Amino acid sequence: MIKRLDLGGNPNLGVSIAATEELALIPPNLTPDTVHLIEESLEVESLATLISGSSLAGALTCGNSNGIIVSKYAFDLEIESIKKQGVEVERIPDRLTAVGNIALANDQGAIVNPQLSDEAVELISQVLDVDVIKGSIAQFVIPGAVAVATNKGVLLHPSASEQDIEMVEKILQAPADVGTVNSGTALVGACTVATSKGVIVSSKTTGPELARIEETFGFLEGDL
Repeated sequence: MIKRLDLGGNPNLGVSIAATEELALIPPNLTPDTVHLIEESLEVESLATLISGSSLAGALTCGNSNGIIVSKYAFDLEIESIKKQGVEVERIPDRLTAVGNIALANDQGAIVNPQLSDEAVELISQVLDVDVIKGSIAQFVIPGAVAVATNKGVLLHPSASEQDIEMVEKILQAPADVGTVNSGTALVGACTVATSKGVIVSSKTTGPELARIEETFGFLEGDL
C-alpha cells in the first residue's frame, strides 16, 4: 500500500518518522486520523515519542526487526518507552548524532557513514543483528538520507551509480533502483517512510515517481 501524507505541510516524512517492520516511532500530538493512516499504511503499531527531546525520530534513530539504535543524547525515559515495546535499544557512542541519516538498514544488513568508529559499527551490528559495512551512496556519506530500504526493495538517490546499486543489493539482499519523491527530491530517505507492507510519501509525489516506488518495493497498481 502506498499513501500520501504531509505532516503540517512538511514533506520530510523520513525525518519525522522512523519505521521497522513492526513499529513506527512518530511525533507526539499527531491527530488520530494521521496516526491511523500511518499504522494502516505501514501495517505497524506506533509509538509517539521524542528522541533527544526532538520530534525528529526519523533523523535520530535507525532500526530493523531486531533492534533500534539512537543518538547518544537520547534520554533514558525515551529509550525506556521504546524498550517497553519489546525492542532492544542502544545509543551509539560517536559524535555523529543523526543516526537516521548516517545509517541505512533492513533485516539483512546495514550501510553506515565511513566516519563512524569501529566501536559504533560493532554496536550497530550487534543490536541490529546484521552485517554492517561502511560506505557511501551517490558519493554521499549519509546513506539513510539518500536511500530508503525495506526487506523487499531499496530506493536510491537518482545519482547512485551501478556500483552503488550492486553494493546495496549485496549487503541489504534486496533489489535496488534509483528514483525521486516529492516532485524531484533526491533525498528519498529523508522524504519517505517504508516497510515491506507499505510506503508513505508526501502529497507532492508525482505519478511517475509513485510508479517507480511501486516497482522498487514490489507493490501492485491499485494500492493508492
